[in-house]
Amino acid sequence: TKPTQHSVKELRSLGIQPDMIVLRSEVEIDDSYRDKISLFCDVDKAAVIVAKDVTILYEMVCELEKQKVDQYICNHFKLCTSPLNMKEWNELIVKIKNLQGDVKIALVGKYTDLHDAYLSITEALKHAGYAFGKKINISWINSEKVNKENVAELLKNVAGILVPDGSGPRGIEGKLLACEYARGHKVPYFGICLGMQISIIEYMQNVVGIKDANSIEFAVDTKNPVIGYFPDQYKDLSLGEGSRLGLYDCNIKTNTIAHKAYQKLMIKERHRHRYEFNNQYLGQLESAGMISSGINPQTGFVEIVEIVDHPWFVACQFHPEFLSRPQRPHPLFVSFIAACLQNSQ
Repeated sequence: TKPTQHSVKELRSLGIQPDMIVLRSEVEIDDSYRDKISLFCDVDKAAVIVAKDVTILYEMVCELEKQKVDQYICNHFKLCTSPLNMKEWNELIVKIKNLQGDVKIALVGKYTDLHDAYLSITEALKHAGYAFGKKINISWINSEKVNKENVAELLKNVAGILVPDGSGPRGIEGKLLACEYARGHKVPYFGICLGMQISIIEYMQNVVGIKDANSIEFAVDTKNPVIGYFPDQYKDLSLGEGSRLGLYDCNIKTNTIAHKAYQKLMIKERHRHRYEFNNQYLGQLESAGMISSGINPQTGFVEIVEIVDHPWFVACQFHPEFLSRPQRPHPLFVSFIAACLQNSQ
C-alpha cells in the first residue's frame, strides 16, 4: 500500500484527487489492503479496484464487471444506463478458451525483441483468428538477421508473412528479402505502412527491373524514388507533425481482394506516415502486375496495392490494426488469415 499512498500524495501535491484507484497485481489482494488504501487515500472502498493478472487479456473486462466498475462510474457521473449485458463478451471468452488448431504467421520487423512494439498488430491477428476458431502462432523474425542464406529456412514453415510499420534504414534488407520470398513462393503477404513501401520497392527492383528503385528515406540520392515525400499534394489535407495523421478516405476498386474483404467502395482508415508512393511510377507498376486497389480521393495517393497473379498479396499504407476489435475483426486481417488457412492445407 505504501507506493500507492505515495503516488496519491504526489497527485494531491499537483491539485489532483483521484476518484478511483486500480490496483495492478500478480496475486490476490486481501480486503484489508483495500480498506487501508481507501482510508489513507480518501477514496470510497467501492472505488478501489483490483486488476489481478488474467490468463486471457479480455477476461479483465469480466473481472471489472464483477467489481461493478461500470455502475460506479455511471453513478459518479449521474448517468442513467441500461444494465450491462455481458452475453456476447462471455461468449467471446468461451470461444478463445476453446480455439482448435493454429496458424503460424511470420512477423518480420526490427523491434521483435520487444513484442509490445507490435501489440496492436498481434491483437488484430488474434481477432481474425477468433473468427475462424484458430490460435495465431507468431514467429518473431528480426529483419536485421535475415539474409539471402537463411531467409528460406526462416520462412519455410509459415502460413503467412506480415511486414509491419517502422522507420529508418536499419533492417530494411531483411524485410525486402521476406517480401521477395512471399512473392516468389506464393505465400500470403500482408504489408502495413512501411510494409507496403517495402513491397513496392521489391517489386520495382526485381520484377519491373529498376534496380536502384528505392525510398528517399533510405537512399536520399536515388535516381528512382518510388517512395518519397510530396507536401504539395497535402495542401488540401489537415496534417499532423508534417505527416498524414488520422482518418482518411480510400476508394476501393471492384474485382480486387480489398473489395472482396471490405464489401464497400469507400472506406476510412487511420494513418501515421510521411512517405508516399510516387505516382509517376504507377503505370510501370501496374503494367508489371502490381495494381493499386485503393486510392485516396483527395490526393490520388495509392493506399492499397495487390499482385494480381498471387493467391493473396496485399499491402496498405494505413494502419488497419487500429480499427480491429475482438468481436469485430478488421476485414483485411480476416481475409489474410483465411488465405493463410488455405495456404496451410
